[in-house]
Amino acid sequence: MNCYNHFMDKKTRLFAAYSTGPVGFLMLLVILASPSDGALLQDATSPPVKLVDISSVEPDLTVPPLTSNSPPRAGKRFQEVLPSLQDTEIHHVVYLPMDWTPTGSYPVIVEYVGNGNYRNRLGDVCTGKVADGKLGYGISGGKKFIWVCLPFIDEAQTKNAITWWGNSPNYNPRPTVDYCKQVVPRICQQYGGDPNRILLVGFSRGAIACNFIGLYDDEISKLWSGFVACSHYDGVTNFGLPQGDRKSARQRLDRLGHRPQFICAESPAGKQSIESTRTYLQSTGVTGDFTYQSTGFRNHNDSWILRPSHSREVLRTWVEQQMQANHQNR
Repeated sequence: MNCYNHFMDKKTRLFAAYSTGPVGFLMLLVILASPSDGALLQDATSPPVKLVDISSVEPDLTVPPLTSNSPPRAGKRFQEVLPSLQDTEIHHVVYLPMDWTPTGSYPVIVEYVGNGNYRNRLGDVCTGKVADGKLGYGISGGKKFIWVCLPFIDEAQTKNAITWWGNSPNYNPRPTVDYCKQVVPRICQQYGGDPNRILLVGFSRGAIACNFIGLYDDEISKLWSGFVACSHYDGVTNFGLPQGDRKSARQRLDRLGHRPQFICAESPAGKQSIESTRTYLQSTGVTGDFTYQSTGFRNHNDSWILRPSHSREVLRTWVEQQMQANHQNR
């Protein structure tokens, strides 16, 4: 399982204040709990406070429903199947921004979703389906960016893989890598995606895939101008995947170069925390362009991005800056 209930040890205290911008209030997170302590935490000098749960903040975005892709239209999200795979169940999902025109040029957000069949005691759920991705829409707000959710492919190359990639125990990533190499240039050609402004993002399993799939070989690694890894990071934890060890992860990381990565995780964070990722990256000796940010929520759930928060504004600003830099440097 690639997901954890993220709680700190009882002896650990972490204080973080977040200004929630549009929400208009100050969130104080006080972390002093074990998994059995629930949401109510106690500090020695402060009254008990509740950790920020996504249920306490109303979403201001709703992912558009799936519609037909004929003809392509602005503000529409649709499922797409490659002509060569019409006899399979393999598919991806495309969203065209509200300001889209057939002759325009747009940055692209490519997203990988988390493992399916996941549910935790906080009520967080992940289906593992491309139709249920959220990060790309939350980052863009439905504007300016083409957004595509790509699947992980099973070993037989007949359907999308809901858990990890390929099939147990081999978890062969090659079909997923090859599919990505085929689809991303096609999206740019068909819908006006700018090949110099392509951002790879992922949640949980998808966060690991940012490097595991996105930097798998020299060819695929050249597609991306930046990365957003939310809740997990390739190499920090070995989930029993072939090539999931740190030596293999380091070989992938060497392909990153100077391209920026935005690394975020829920709060409180336990086994897969921002600090554990920072410590891991420092141990590699790689001096990359890394930005670290808590989501400000306790949930292992990508729907945080559909809610107003300081962290979302930080991420959006970072993305805008990276896309502008790549546009100017073409």
